[in-house]
Amino acid sequence: MLLRGQTAIVYGGSGAIGGAAAAAFAREGAKVFLVGRTLQKLEAGAQEIVRQGGVAKVAVLDVLDERAAEHHAQAVARETGGIDIALNAVGFPHIQGTPLAELSLADFMLPVESYAKAVFITAKAASRFMAQKGSGVVMNISTPGSRLPGIGYLGYGAACAVTEGMTRLLAAELAPRGIRVVCLQPHAIPEALTKGSHSRQVFQPAADRAGMTVEEMLQGAAEGTLLKRLPTLGEVADVAAFMASDRARAMTGAVVNMTCGALVD
Repeated sequence: MLLRGQTAIVYGGSGAIGGAAAAAFAREGAKVFLVGRTLQKLEAGAQEIVRQGGVAKVAVLDVLDERAAEHHAQAVARETGGIDIALNAVGFPHIQGTPLAELSLADFMLPVESYAKAVFITAKAASRFMAQKGSGVVMNISTPGSRLPGIGYLGYGAACAVTEGMTRLLAAELAPRGIRVVCLQPHAIPEALTKGSHSRQVFQPAADRAGMTVEEMLQGAAEGTLLKRLPTLGEVADVAAFMASDRARAMTGAVVNMTCGALVD
């Protein structure tokens, strides 16, 4: 097992990506703490992990509440002896599909502020206890939005750029403490629409403007990739487990391209 005996906090554990990653961490031997805003979804994910033989606990937490996040990380570290992995897979509903001329400053800033705060708060809360052990992995999630030219996702694209930039800067700051920082960059994930993701709510306005369904819009995105498909939740979760493991111990400050060729590095 890649993560035997390790402790992982998954912020956004009630969402599609967070839930899939938590299950992958548990399969690889980690004790998983799922954190999110929806108790029912958190408990369902934890119960499935336990049913599969893993160890999981849940906590309802607003990740933008800095004090609450710090107290939770402290409680986890006290219970387990430390924190080895912190995955920030939190998602925030935001406006997409609105061009600049119609976009308010508040709607532009909402994703920028929310995602930047989430990266800051989760990294700060968990890395304090990783530093005490001299090791750990902080992981963020982005999308190709920061590099794909297009109309209607100005705020979210800027938020992705912030997440990726903060990943690189945090990697430099935390490296002397033995902590790696990486960012996964998957494209849109069609199956997330039915797995608790807020993505349908986000994509719907853009699909409406284009006169198509969300599914049709995602199929068009798939056709624009080199592999002619989009990533799956299982693929993202497996890469997350690998990046959290010692097999990736030479990687930090990296943005891991999982766009199926929508972006070419």
